[in-house]
Amino acid sequence: MAKKQKYYVVWQGKKPGIYSDWDACKAQVQGVQGAQYKAFDTMAEAEQAMRLPYSSVVSSSRTGQTRQTSPTGVLFVDESGMTAIRPDAHPPLPVLDALAVDAACSGNPGVMEYQGIYIPTRTQVFHYKAPKGTNNIGEFLAIVHGLSYMKKHHLNQIIYSDSVNAMSWVRQKVCKSKLPEDASTAELWDYVHRAEQWLRSNTYTTEIRKWDTDRWGEIPADFGRK
Repeated sequence: MAKKQKYYVVWQGKKPGIYSDWDACKAQVQGVQGAQYKAFDTMAEAEQAMRLPYSSVVSSSRTGQTRQTSPTGVLFVDESGMTAIRPDAHPPLPVLDALAVDAACSGNPGVMEYQGIYIPTRTQVFHYKAPKGTNNIGEFLAIVHGLSYMKKHHLNQIIYSDSVNAMSWVRQKVCKSKLPEDASTAELWDYVHRAEQWLRSNTYTTEIRKWDTDRWGEIPADFGRK
C-alpha cells in the first residue's frame, strides 16, 4: 500500500514554509534550536495552519478536537466521535499570499525599526532602522514602504498592519507624530516627509487590512519583544 501523502508546515526553521515530504522538512528543522513544525494530511490544512501562530495550532490539536468550517458555522469532532455545529464567531482567516508589516521601538522615543514579511515563507522583504523614532512612525513608514514595494514590483497582494493609527495616517497621507524635528531626528523626518510625498504623488490599488491579533496571534512581522 502506498504511503499516505503528508504536508509539513515549518514555522521556525532554516526556511519556513510548506513541504510535501519529510526529508525536505527535516532538512529545514534539523539542528535548529526551537524548531517549530507539524504534519498535516492535506495541503488545505497545511495552508490554513501556516496562517496561524504555531502555538495556537499545537494547543488546539492537544484538545483532541478538529475544526472544520461548514455553511452554517464550525463543525467540531471530539475524541468520542460526537459532532456539533455552532455559529462561527471568528472572522475569516488572514489571506496567506500577503505582506505583513510591523515596527518596534526601544523606548519612546528610542531606536526604531520596521520590517515587511512575506507571510507564506516568513521571508523579510524589507527592513529599516533609525537611531531615534517612535513606534507609530515606524508603523506608518512600514505601510508606505509596503505600498511602494507593491507598486514597484507590480504585485497584487494585501498588506496587513496591526496599527489603526498608522492606517489612518496613510489614508490621510500625513504622519501626525508629535516627535520633535531636531538634529537627532532630522534624517528620520526627511524619510517621513518623502513617504508623505509618495502618498500624495501616487495612486495604488493595494488593499491595507487590519491584522486581528486577538484571534490570529501576533502579526508575522512582529519583532517578538513584548
